[in-house]
Amino acid sequence: MQLTDTHTHIYYNEGSALEEQIVRCRENSITRLFLPNVDNESIEKVFHVTDTYPDMCYPMLGLHPCSVKDDFKEELALIEKALLAKSVVAIGEIGLDLYWDKSTLPQQQEAFRIQVAWAKERGLPIVIHCREAFDEQFALLEELKDDKLFGIFHCFTGSLEQAQHAISLGFYLGIGGVVTFKNAGLDKVVEQIDLKHIVLETDAPYLAPVPFRGKPNESSYLIHVAQKVADLHGIAIEEVANMTTQNALHVFGM
Repeated sequence: MQLTDTHTHIYYNEGSALEEQIVRCRENSITRLFLPNVDNESIEKVFHVTDTYPDMCYPMLGLHPCSVKDDFKEELALIEKALLAKSVVAIGEIGLDLYWDKSTLPQQQEAFRIQVAWAKERGLPIVIHCREAFDEQFALLEELKDDKLFGIFHCFTGSLEQAQHAISLGFYLGIGGVVTFKNAGLDKVVEQIDLKHIVLETDAPYLAPVPFRGKPNESSYLIHVAQKVADLHGIAIEEVANMTTQNALHVFGM
């Protein structure tokens, strides 16, 4: 069995803490980890981990919407410079976040357009962060859609209708620990979505699944997400692992 964590910030760990988490991943059949940065300062951390574990960890680069400030064009220039220097498997995480600050929406939208252009130029998927901004995010995607636009809606927590809209635009749904939360409602959505549209993730160190809810998350906990999805679909965890890993390899072009 091989599980794939399509979204983890494992690079926040260093030294023995990082090594121990990698060991626990291997012990729990998590064989691939995809690492998104969030801003210019996290680029070096991402590449340190992916260079240290090149058979297991893969880099993505983008500017997180919560990191879009007045100087976002300078941040984007530094990230684009890194893109020219090293190979990555996706542009992300990028998107819209209206939970913390609605005033930066125009800048977030412009940053998103710029980074989608990077992805299209390179034939790469995008990994979308969308929080309390589905209407605005879908409007942007409808504006930009073509046969070069594809990727993952990371940490998807929307409704069935929103899930179907994302899928219709060529996106996989990134399902993480929230699917194990009792009253979140995501389980009701996931049980109605064909596995061919789903990839798994942790978003570690955030959103740890039950039975670790409220504690720091880590990629080895992905096995609990996979088991929940298997239970919802009434199938073996091995089948979930196989299908979601194949989906991940397909979207990342591997």
